[in-house]
Amino acid sequence: MAQTQSGAEGLLSLPALLHRNATTFATAPAYREKEFGIWQSWNWAETEQEIEALALGLINLGVNEGDFIAIIGHNRPYLYWAMVAAQSVGAIPVPLYQDAVAEEMAYVLGHCGARFVIVSDQEQVDKVVEVQDQLHQFEHLIYLDPRGLRKYDHSHLHEYRHVQEQGRAAHDEFIADLKARRAKLTYDSTCVMLYTSGTTGKPKGVVLSNRNVIESAKNSVEFDHLGRNEDILSYLPMAWVGDFIFSVGQAYWCGFCVNCPESAETMMTDLREIGPTYFFAPPRVFETQLTNVMIRMEDAGRLKQAMFNHFMAHARKVGPRILDGKPVNAWDRLKYAIGDMLVYGPLKDTLGFSRIRVGYTAGEAIGPEIFDFYRSLGINLKQLYGQTEATVFITVQPDGEVRADTVGVPAPDVEIKIAENGEIFYRSPGTFVEYYKNPESTASTKDPEGWVATGDAGFIEESSGHLRIIDRAKDVGTMAGGAMFAPKYVENKLKFYPDILEAVLFGNGRDHCVAFINIDLTAVGNWAERNNIAYASYLELAGHPMVLTAIQQHVEEVNRSVAQDTMLSGCQVHRFVVLHKELDADDGEMTRTRKVRRAIVEQKYADIIAALYDGSASVSTRTEVTYEDGRKGHISATLKIGDAAVQPVAPHKVAAE
Repeated sequence: MAQTQSGAEGLLSLPALLHRNATTFATAPAYREKEFGIWQSWNWAETEQEIEALALGLINLGVNEGDFIAIIGHNRPYLYWAMVAAQSVGAIPVPLYQDAVAEEMAYVLGHCGARFVIVSDQEQVDKVVEVQDQLHQFEHLIYLDPRGLRKYDHSHLHEYRHVQEQGRAAHDEFIADLKARRAKLTYDSTCVMLYTSGTTGKPKGVVLSNRNVIESAKNSVEFDHLGRNEDILSYLPMAWVGDFIFSVGQAYWCGFCVNCPESAETMMTDLREIGPTYFFAPPRVFETQLTNVMIRMEDAGRLKQAMFNHFMAHARKVGPRILDGKPVNAWDRLKYAIGDMLVYGPLKDTLGFSRIRVGYTAGEAIGPEIFDFYRSLGINLKQLYGQTEATVFITVQPDGEVRADTVGVPAPDVEIKIAENGEIFYRSPGTFVEYYKNPESTASTKDPEGWVATGDAGFIEESSGHLRIIDRAKDVGTMAGGAMFAPKYVENKLKFYPDILEAVLFGNGRDHCVAFINIDLTAVGNWAERNNIAYASYLELAGHPMVLTAIQQHVEEVNRSVAQDTMLSGCQVHRFVVLHKELDADDGEMTRTRKVRRAIVEQKYADIIAALYDGSASVSTRTEVTYEDGRKGHISATLKIGDAAVQPVAPHKVAAE
């Protein structure tokens, strides 16, 4: 029904949606961008003109139908326009992570065979120029910001606005060709190619069709009753499928306004100024915001701290129930209203969440304590479960059925089944077309009937129909005593504490679990300043005795919590080490979406893991690191290994698993 309706309306592509918006909502705001402290704005009619000028300019440069156009940079209207302009000329946009190093970019650019690359600034130009000798198909590079590029060789280097100007000048020559190319676009034409984060190997190019993107956008918009008056802040990596469906798919289906912050440094200020009505973020963003709140409260006076703690305790008790429309007695409602006036309201305003009607977190599991904190404030934060291969949506949480321990029910038009080994499978209109140039992986992931293997383990609750995720299927294992090993469950509990940035649990096949901990330099550094503790580096602060004592207390608190779960009580942390460096994507330890590459971490730090298990009190290690300019170096350190108290586990509980 949905496909027929969309086809009948002729909305078979992003350019078709753009034309509808420019015709129907011509003067409504489509994009805003903050530049030099001032918000610039474009309505839908102006947006169509900008995109058409770029599309004509691309034809003038020689872009053919079927070409791949890579797009690299931070969130800017011009780069979102580039994706739609690419599709308008029958090409395929391929957004890349802007913080990727040159070698990572070389792989993606070479794999897709991009003839054209559109970038934001000199930094991205330099990365492409550095590897262009490896890219035999590469021809033209288009840049947005001209600063620092005046003396570069411009034989194959073009300024974005000049390409648009040339397109406008050649309007009469190429407009018929452009219209013909747009008219050829169908529901099965490729809309975008997004590369997976590559946790277990090289990234794979996920081909998504117009059907995938538009149907997923349409269904999700209807599910959450989104409209064209929404305001969103687009700050997540443009190469992430979450941002693409949020800032392109849903924005074009609804016709709402996409707001781009001035920079990563001003994001929180810009968030407060926009006050989005619809917000999408991975757990790391919510964890960081909560950390900042806790840091500010530690600096506050005793009266303010007491008021905050008192009303937040009440909010945790009744806030989620009020949000879900469940019965709450009059006194608790009154007290919550007072708390909203004194604490919750000002806090939401500070966070930029005062207008949010719907908020989503996805990409990783969020700690239940963090999730409950935001909902207790009255913020309608929900979890969704999805993948790039699903065009995001596999499950969603209906209003009134939002829980921290599930990811909701199947999204509209999505079917889910659980294999005998617990792995989750789905099929939907959003199911990807293929992995580009990788038929083997396509066949092993998607069967002939369209069922896709997620790689995650979970089960559907019989009572509610909600899906519960246990962990990545490849990460779930069995401990030596027979207990289930599910690392993410424990890691999320550890990351609830503001001074813990990252945690990695080990224990599969072993008789007990051990953990790596990364401290949060912002939170712990703030604590050190308040206590007049001097430190010269991350390494020095991470090894401070008082920091190690605080981390030990957190680990033991988590152990007490984990011990209460009969299924996972064997995953308590017996020993831990605070690492001497942050796990970093540049060092290959994390993906660009901040997911830990467990196999690499386990191999790279095998000496530390061995010391955690052999009873050593400390371990000396030497680790290669990558600096911001790409140079390699080493960090040497002697790390103290901490022991944590664990709670007894009844033998029958382990045996039952």
